[in-house]
Amino acid sequence: MTEHIAIVGGGTGGTVLANNLAEKLATEIDAGEVAITLFNDGPDHVYKPVWLYVAFGQREPSDGRRPLRELVDDRVDIRQDYVYDIDHEAKELELVDATEPVAYDKLVVATGSQLEPERVPGLVDGGHHFYGEDGAGALRDELLGMEDGHIVLSVIGSPHMCPAAPLEFVFMVDDWLRERGRRDDFELTYTYPIMRVHGNEHIAEWAQPRLEERDIAIETMFNAEAVDPEAGTITSMEDTELDYDLLVAIPPHTGSDLIEEAGLGDGGWVDVDKHTLEATGFEDIYAIGDAAQTGVPKAGSAAHYQANVVAQRLSSEIRGQPATAVYGGKTICFIETGMDDATFVEFDYERPPSPSEPTRAMHWSKLAYNESYWLTARGLL
Repeated sequence: MTEHIAIVGGGTGGTVLANNLAEKLATEIDAGEVAITLFNDGPDHVYKPVWLYVAFGQREPSDGRRPLRELVDDRVDIRQDYVYDIDHEAKELELVDATEPVAYDKLVVATGSQLEPERVPGLVDGGHHFYGEDGAGALRDELLGMEDGHIVLSVIGSPHMCPAAPLEFVFMVDDWLRERGRRDDFELTYTYPIMRVHGNEHIAEWAQPRLEERDIAIETMFNAEAVDPEAGTITSMEDTELDYDLLVAIPPHTGSDLIEEAGLGDGGWVDVDKHTLEATGFEDIYAIGDAAQTGVPKAGSAAHYQANVVAQRLSSEIRGQPATAVYGGKTICFIETGMDDATFVEFDYERPPSPSEPTRAMHWSKLAYNESYWLTARGLL
């Protein structure tokens, strides 16, 4: 009887997992003992870190997309459809375009994060963001058209994808304006919803003096409540109001409705054992990447390392061997500190991040990684 591994979500975690499993279980797949299906609701794989560079005209939107079929091993079946329900007792998936449910033996949920700017009144019409292809392009056009004014970067949604990106944006826009001799014509303000400039206290301690030395105003404990596009204001629950000429917001994020409706967790995030990545209280279900509640940042590198662990565990389980691989919380992140400099952090459940001294070489290392990402997704690096 063929063991069917179903992966829901063709982002970083799902793609790396599918390729890793295809390699590890090649013999079993070729013998018809194992089948792998990757479900995705669109034809493309999206590399989201590219959008930050689109906002500054350094990349084109097309640089962030590749057909999923080009990235995934031929031994993996790709189904373009939307999974709208999981019957974990019957081990079946309900799909929008399928008349019959699809059975699985092992399931991995890799549904990522979704943007929900409509949760904040006025934000859809009054704010911009770089967390999507269209948003990044619109933000680029706004930046290019500005002669002066007040730019506000407000972190509204937390947790959110790529936790370092808001800091990267303000560091980059500061440098971008200085390169053009226009920094004195602009005010920059950075807001964060707790009493420091980043969720991780070690990153916050590193970042705050760098914001201050660049004359970037800081508003902490600023929980955005409403945006008035006509007046050009953003107001917080703490009754602080900021005027803006350009509002760049990190919109509220949520997980997939599928997770909530299937009862796998609250808010669209799956409750998991943070070491094994098994869904709490459910047999034969794992979650990786943004969808998994592990306590680590919602970053592509975390999804990648988690995919490697789950691939090893599933391979062992399929072969009737003890699953011993565990995830230690490893996450790596490059942080742009301007248009030509960057730092790097590596951390896990036990070791906190300690940013290195920003260098031009680290900036080029980040750009090189962005270019090589497609090889990583294919399982070639």
